[in-house]
Amino acid sequence: MKPSGPSGRSKGGHVRVKTARRRSAQSTAWLARQLNDPYVKQAKADGYRSRAAYKLLELDERFKLLAGVERAVDLGAAPGGWTQVLLRKRAKARVAAIDLLPVDPIPGATILQKNFLDDDAEAMLKDILGGPADLVLSDMAANTVGHKQTDHLRTMALVEAAAHFAVDVLAPGGAFVAKVLAGGADADLVALLKTHFTSVKHAKPPASRKESSEWYVIAQGFKAAPAAGPED
Repeated sequence: MKPSGPSGRSKGGHVRVKTARRRSAQSTAWLARQLNDPYVKQAKADGYRSRAAYKLLELDERFKLLAGVERAVDLGAAPGGWTQVLLRKRAKARVAAIDLLPVDPIPGATILQKNFLDDDAEAMLKDILGGPADLVLSDMAANTVGHKQTDHLRTMALVEAAAHFAVDVLAPGGAFVAKVLAGGADADLVALLKTHFTSVKHAKPPASRKESSEWYVIAQGFKAAPAAGPED
């Protein structure tokens, strides 16, 4: 017997999903959530590859992240929703994107299927940009192993690597946005960002599911390194 599909809509428009052979209760719950998620429906209508596009759109509405962006980096780009937003908002921007997973081509973006932590990844991204970036985005998260503390440490290691890359590649006034977990960025990361940016804030856009532990750290106003003075 083939797995059952959606069983229909209730009077309120809510899609009910039958439990099917070979489908776990968890999978059934996930499917029901997807079918009833207004952001998923809107993403399909607007031609975005994922509901995550609205997280960036909402963050941009609040923090004006995309204004004047000419070069941008999208770390952890798959399936490509954030890169789509970048190029719809800034059609002439040069966008470098990277992910371990394959990402279907997006006109205007150069996409690498590669581990950002590889030794040559940062140099490759810089080569694509051809100059300092105005915006570095990171939606990277480590694969979970089910141990809360370990998962947090693995994801924060990615965020810290992204932050150091941003400090290295951003133009003065640029911005860095990264996904962090519940509790926000840890003290060392916040200290690093406050050293290099004029504003560091945390936000949870409405498109982030309420039950999700994800937050975003938004660092704006990148400070150019002071010019070296004459040697004594």
